[in-house]
Amino acid sequence: MTTAPLALLPARNLAGALRPPGDKSISHRYALLSALAAGRSRLSHFSTGADCRSTLACMAALGARVRWEDETTVAIEGRGLRGLQAPAAALDAGNSGTTIRLLSGILAAQPFAARIGGDASLSRRPMRRVIEPLASMGAQIAAADGCPPLAFSPAAGGLRPLHYRLPVASAQVKSALLLAALYAAGETVIEEPLPTRDHTELALNECGVTLARRRRSIALAGPARDWPGRDFRIPGDPSSAAFFLCAAALFPEANLLIEEVSLNPTRTALLDLLRRLGAKLSVVSVEQRGGELCGSLQCGGSQGGLAGGDIAGAETVALIDEIPILAVLATACRGGLRFRDAAELRVKESDRIAAIARNLRALGAECEEFPDGLYVPGPQTLRGARLESCGDHRIAMAFAIAALRADGPSELDDPGCAAISYPEFFPLLEKLVER
Repeated sequence: MTTAPLALLPARNLAGALRPPGDKSISHRYALLSALAAGRSRLSHFSTGADCRSTLACMAALGARVRWEDETTVAIEGRGLRGLQAPAAALDAGNSGTTIRLLSGILAAQPFAARIGGDASLSRRPMRRVIEPLASMGAQIAAADGCPPLAFSPAAGGLRPLHYRLPVASAQVKSALLLAALYAAGETVIEEPLPTRDHTELALNECGVTLARRRRSIALAGPARDWPGRDFRIPGDPSSAAFFLCAAALFPEANLLIEEVSLNPTRTALLDLLRRLGAKLSVVSVEQRGGELCGSLQCGGSQGGLAGGDIAGAETVALIDEIPILAVLATACRGGLRFRDAAELRVKESDRIAAIARNLRALGAECEEFPDGLYVPGPQTLRGARLESCGDHRIAMAFAIAALRADGPSELDDPGCAAISYPEFFPLLEKLVER
């Protein structure tokens, strides 16, 4: 997905309307569950990002029939919970950590051997957090140094249930264990130290799988029965919308309408934070789709400027994907923003903490880097610069927004990596910018 460098010009305002692509997290999960359904499912407003296509390709290699009806609608003929087939070659998760982690829960339970890997970036990402609890369920997984590729062998006697407390809050690890629990004979209980995204639980409920929630624990009694296929329209991705929400907050006169975006309560921490910082933000419509809340947002900046503050603990967990764009926003906040408890960013598609700091300094901004976060003072004036994506979609998009506030032209080395999650990002941004 490497492309030629992209010239980025300063802006004076943003205005207009947009509909973000289908939510990545929900698209991954419905792709997996539709492939495990007994019958046909139709998923509309499916994510256009490369990561979710990796999940579809893996499920097709495992026997599901996948057919695109148009650019955002996919029909999947499922094989049933116990009807997957051995892949003819190693599965390719591409750049998608979600694909490899969630699919690990399914592959661990299969009566055949399988191998899954990905690109160079994914091959450096640690997988022990998902390998170790799956191994406690009886899964047979081999991995050099705890990183991909992962090799699965059939579990002798099948998977057994597990009572497990996540040492670190992770929706991906939780989801992998819930998917494995579909095949285990008995009740699996997963305890979370902090609440995480609940898309897997909501999707399983929609498929007819009963889950018991007890404070911060989720219990699933297996083995599960087959469920029929279903149709589902996926809400827009709030993590993709985040770039435009923060961009609007940077311009006092901005006026953006963001339509049909997920308002799942586990995904609205950014909205709460932007209100706290002083941005204009209102929910103009709400509806429910298959247990998921969805609606439209009107957003803009603040005439009086933005406040600063600290982001740590549970708030960091909830905002982990948004920290690159929030670090950009920090340069416009009185007192800036301090981010802690974000060490996980060191092992994302790039070392995001280092990438953020390097690009901010290129723009002439001050920042202080910590092992688990950073402090970005504000307000600061930005200058035009050559910016590095580090092959990371969120870094590329965050610093494209930063370039709008610079005092001269900038250049982004690899805009193509944004296609991992948001192929339409750069053309859409240009439509909304006023110069």
